[in-house]
Amino acid sequence: MSKNAKIAAGGVLVGLVLWIWLPWWAVVLIVLGVPAAAYLTLDPSQRRRLRRVARKELDR
Repeated sequence: MSKNAKIAAGGVLVGLVLWIWLPWWAVVLIVLGVPAAAYLTLDPSQRRRLRRVARKELDR
């Protein structure tokens, strides 16, 4: 199993545990809020690089 597959499986497991223990609105806030907060902590140059890499992967 690749490193990315392990990370994805762990994310799914954490999501299922949160879904069981927390109300649905709290899970949605966590699932959407954590990546948004992480993106906002990047420098402008890091954001440009991330967008550029994402565009290159879409062009494949």
